[in-house]
Amino acid sequence: MQGWRSLVNRARLRTLCLRAARVQISLPASQIYEVKVGFGNPKRKSSRREDFNRFSDNLKQVSMSVSWHQLQQLQSVLHKIQTKRFAGKRKTPKYGSLSKAFSDMQLQRFLHVIDSDKFRLLFIYQAQLGLRIGEAVRVNINSIDLETRELTLKTEKARVMDSLLIPMPLFKDTIAFISKHKAEIEKAQGYLFYADKLRTKRSVPFLEQNYVRNRFRHYVRLAELDEVYDTSDETNPNRSVRHLHRLTTHSLRHYAITRFAKQTNGNLVLTSRFARHSDPSTTMTYITTRKEELYKEIDSTFGLSEAVGLKSRLTRNA
Repeated sequence: MQGWRSLVNRARLRTLCLRAARVQISLPASQIYEVKVGFGNPKRKSSRREDFNRFSDNLKQVSMSVSWHQLQQLQSVLHKIQTKRFAGKRKTPKYGSLSKAFSDMQLQRFLHVIDSDKFRLLFIYQAQLGLRIGEAVRVNINSIDLETRELTLKTEKARVMDSLLIPMPLFKDTIAFISKHKAEIEKAQGYLFYADKLRTKRSVPFLEQNYVRNRFRHYVRLAELDEVYDTSDETNPNRSVRHLHRLTTHSLRHYAITRFAKQTNGNLVLTSRFARHSDPSTTMTYITTRKEELYKEIDSTFGLSEAVGLKSRLTRNA
């Protein structure tokens, strides 16, 4: 009986693999030509998405007719293929232990050179509430409770609703900004960081993320804080090598999380909730210990008194 069941299971698995193999993502020659001529064609991306969705639906239907054990085997096969294809992907950040966060003095220099009250307020929201750039540009007046100072937002990674308390100084700056730019914000459907229609043809009313990144890079250069620590490992020979900058818009989030952790004496639970991370271990990668602090603690722990005591003991033994 055991051998018969094993044969049936192997037969089912072969059938599953054969069915999955028949579901191929075929591309017309014209579309392949478009990819070679114009990289990033929106029509091509839409076609690939539709092909993948069709493949995914077919795979789901086939999977419904197999056992749990067979699904485990198929999952193992897919995992091996994924590991083999993307073995060269970097699992650890290329910057290693290099601090990606602003220091207090660097943040003051950065904010001082910003000549736009809109961008200054946006970057302060990132530096004080740890917002990701995609979350910051979408801050809407309707998501702010003007009585409790509570900001409601959708977490960009987990796609869940969350809330944060806006600090009083930032709240006052926000009210002042709304009063000054009331007409523009109302025209932009309530988005605080409204798009300049003279500079963009996009239909969305808030700032575009890459444009914000470009302005950030401009202000970092003005503050003389721009540092390049390495270059990218490009696998595409047609793509130029990119410079990797220590400070990015995400560095403002690093700063906020590190500052909050210090103020709460390293309370990882509270800091993880502030950062809106589902896994506290992710939060630990954001908390930056500056080199000066590390050296001070090393000197304090294994400092001059330890060396003097050791030397005196060695002298007595001699």
